Amino acid sequence: MFSSGSRTKGELQDSAPPVSTWCRLFHGLRYVFARDRSKARRLFWLLAFFSCVGLLSTWSWNRLHYLLSYPAVTKIHMVWARSMSFPAVTLCNQNLFRMSSLTKDDLYHSGYWLDLLHVNHSVNRRTLSTLRDDRKQSLLSLLDFSQYAPPPRFNTTEMVDRLGHQLEDMLLECKFQGENCTYKNFTPVYTRYGKCYTFNSGLDGNPLLTTLKGGTGNGLEIMLDIQQDEYLPVWGETDETSYEAGIKVQIHSQDEPPFIDQLGFGVAPGFQTFVSCQQQLLQYLPPPWGDCKSTPIDSEFFSTYSITACRIDCETRYLVENCNCRMVHMPGTSSVCTPEQYKDCADPALDFLVEKDNNYCVCETPCNMTRYGKELSMVKIPSKASAKYLAKKFNKTEQYIADNILVLDIFFEALNYEKIEQKKAYEVAGLLGDIGGQMGLFIGASVLTILEIFDYLYEVFKDKVLGFFIRKKRPRRCQSDNLVTNKIVCAHMCVCVCVCVCVCVCVCVYIYINTYIYTYMPFICKVHQGILEQHEI
Repeated sequence: MFSSGSRTKGELQDSAPPVSTWCRLFHGLRYVFARDRSKARRLFWLLAFFSCVGLLSTWSWNRLHYLLSYPAVTKIHMVWARSMSFPAVTLCNQNLFRMSSLTKDDLYHSGYWLDLLHVNHSVNRRTLSTLRDDRKQSLLSLLDFSQYAPPPRFNTTEMVDRLGHQLEDMLLECKFQGENCTYKNFTPVYTRYGKCYTFNSGLDGNPLLTTLKGGTGNGLEIMLDIQQDEYLPVWGETDETSYEAGIKVQIHSQDEPPFIDQLGFGVAPGFQTFVSCQQQLLQYLPPPWGDCKSTPIDSEFFSTYSITACRIDCETRYLVENCNCRMVHMPGTSSVCTPEQYKDCADPALDFLVEKDNNYCVCETPCNMTRYGKELSMVKIPSKASAKYLAKKFNKTEQYIADNILVLDIFFEALNYEKIEQKKAYEVAGLLGDIGGQMGLFIGASVLTILEIFDYLYEVFKDKVLGFFIRKKRPRRCQSDNLVTNKIVCAHMCVCVCVCVCVCVCVCVYIYINTYIYTYMPFICKVHQGILEQHEI
C-alpha cells in the first residue's frame, strides 16, 4: 500500500529484481556477474555458458528436424486367440467352358472368340486340323450354320454360367473341422476364369465360420474331380487357352473380392496339397509418415477399400471407356461384352492394362488390411494301395483317378496371428522431453526455470509501467490518493492482461503446430507428391 501519495523513482528501481538475481537461475551464468571473481574466470564461465547454449540449440534443431522428417517404425508381435475366423477360399477350374455343354448357339456367338470361326462365321480349318477325327466330325456338325437362324438375343453371362464347371459335379468330398459340407456351402462368383466358387464368403447372410484349433484336419478339406475330359481342345493361342490342368485357389479376407488370376496359386491333380496358413493383420500410417490410403474408397461398386477392389474398379472403368462394355466378372450396370467384343477389344485392352500401362491404375495400400501367409506341401495320390479302391468308389478307371482327382487341405498353422504395426517413431511429446532433458544437461534449466524467467520479466515490465504513471507530476498537492491508487491498480491489471495474452499466444502457437503437423501436413504432402508425379510425367 502507498501511504501518502506515491513511490519515488529510486524506490521503483530498488523494487525491480537485479539482473544478477535472474542470472542465478542458470548454472554457470551466476559466475559471470560475480564481482568477487577475476575477469579470466568470468570470461571462462561466459564462454562455457554460450557453448552450452549453442550445443542446446544445435541438439534442439536436430530433434525438430527429426520430428519434421516424420519417422516411423514397424513393430511385429504374435497374438494368441481362442478362436479365429476362417478365411474365404475361392477356387476355379483352369478350363473356362465344358466341351460337352457347347450348343450351336454357343458356337455361333463364341466360335470367333474361341478361334474356331472367322469373323464371318466360316469355319477356321487351321484350328480344326489340330483336333482328333472323332472330335472334329462332331464339332463340324455343330459348326454348320447354312440353315441356322441365330437367336435374337444372346446373354454372355448366362453362357458363362451354364458352360462353366458345376461344383456339384466336381466336388466329391467336403469336410470342415471334421464335419461334412456340400456344394451349397460355396457361393458362385465370376472371375477371369469364368464361373468360380467361394467357401465361407459371408454373403447371403451366412455367418462366418470359425476354427478352434490349428493343424491339419481342423480346416477345409475337399476332394475334387477337375473333369479333364471336358477341357476345350487347344486349337490356337487365345486368352481363353489353358495349357494347365487343375484348379486355381485364392485365400483372402471376406472384405475383399477375389482376384484369382493375379493372386491365386495352382493345385494339380494327382496330388494332395496341404496349405498351412497364418493370418497377418497389417496397420500402416497415412502420409506423411507412410503411404497408405486412409480415405474411403471412391467407387460405386465397392464399399470397403482394398487393393483388389481398387484394381477391379479401375479395370472396369478402363474397359467401359475403351470398349463400351464390361467383362462378366466386373461389377456395374454397363452392358456385358459380347464374345466378339471379348476377342477384338476387351481381352487385348485388359492385357495391355495389366502388363504395360502402369500409370492408369495406381492403387495405394490400405491403412488396415488382412492377408494370409501360406506354406504349401504335397504328396502323390492315389497310392498303389488306394488306386483300385478310389476307382471303384467313384466308378472311374485308375488312370482317370490319377489324371483328375485332387485333394486340398487348408488349415491354420496355429491359433495365432501376426500383427504388423507401423507406428510414429517420434512425436511432439518426445520433442519436448528431449529438449527439456538437454536443457537440464547443458544449462541446468527446466520448465520451472522458464516460468521464473517470465516472472522476472513480469516484475520488470510492471515496474516500468508503474514508473510511467508515477513519474507524471501532480498539479496540486491536495490531489486524492485514490486517483494514484486507481492508476496503480489499472497498471497491475494491464500487466496481468499482457502476461495472459502472451501465455494464450504461446498456447495457441503450440496447438497450431500440433494441428498443422497432424492434420494439414498429410494433405500438403499428398498434394506435393501429386505435383511431383505430374512434373515427372
